[in-house]
Amino acid sequence: MKILCLSLLFHASLQLQCDNAKITAHIGGEFILICKYDTSRYIYSKKYWCRGDSRSSCEILVDSENVNKMHKSVIIDQNKNGIFVKVTNLQFEDTGVYWVGIDRIYADIMTSVKVVITEVPVSKPRLWALSSVVDRPTCWGQHMTVRCGCTKGTGIQYSWYQRTPHKAILLQESSDLKLHCGTVKEVSAYHCVASNDMSREESDILSVQVLMPADSNCIYFVRLPGQPIYDCADRMSTTAATSPPLSTCQTATIHSDTTNQSLQTNQTVTLFNRTYTEVPLWYTLLRWGSLVSLLIFLCIVLICTRTRHRICKSEKRKVHFRQTPHLAQCL
Repeated sequence: MKILCLSLLFHASLQLQCDNAKITAHIGGEFILICKYDTSRYIYSKKYWCRGDSRSSCEILVDSENVNKMHKSVIIDQNKNGIFVKVTNLQFEDTGVYWVGIDRIYADIMTSVKVVITEVPVSKPRLWALSSVVDRPTCWGQHMTVRCGCTKGTGIQYSWYQRTPHKAILLQESSDLKLHCGTVKEVSAYHCVASNDMSREESDILSVQVLMPADSNCIYFVRLPGQPIYDCADRMSTTAATSPPLSTCQTATIHSDTTNQSLQTNQTVTLFNRTYTEVPLWYTLLRWGSLVSLLIFLCIVLICTRTRHRICKSEKRKVHFRQTPHLAQCL
């Protein structure tokens, strides 16, 4: 009896064959299944698409005689061209075992198809600033938010990492990275990771360089791949040239031990801010060397001038003493 059942199933499988026994599709997508059958015997039989782990528990979803265009599953009998099954708007709950069947009086002809729904693989994430890079807000100490995003993928999780010589340090699990004076270091490199159950992709490097560190009003610039390149060199020069002087007014009280009288005077002390500018060492040495050379030259000129004046005075005195006795003899 068992052998007879197996032979009947094998014979039925030859009468209905599909192009796929397992279908893997992405969430939100669709698939089309094509099955061939014996049109000489079953061309007028009803065809159906059902779901269930076994033949006996299979629940019919759609059939070829009652087409429901509102349903996500459609089965169409194209006779000699075969049976076409189309399922759209796939979701994770659509994963399971399905059957394509041909209705018969004593026993239906059925073949199983396993459907697996997965996430859409992520594409390489792209980085962009939410504010305009052309305005260079970082040169004026303002914060900048960099966003990480993918053009493809579902169920994506974003993470930001800071690169170090030894390993990458996880900073946060978010699509946005906010840069400001309190968080940026002298030279830093960051990258974003986009991942889901299917794949994992890394973005290009985001580099940050701090020119003048400070808790507020710092100066730094950001290098974003595919974004306009800028620097803050002019900002550094104007900061050094136009730093306003800070003045404080102090009142000094002078006490006299003998008269026990006090005298109040106002003293104004002016403090100048020195702003660090990135000047090469060779330029600094050349500038100071030129200044020292100029001072030495001026000293030599001054010494030579004084020596010459002394010599001239001495010669004039000698000439005067020589002429005085001669005039006396003449008289």
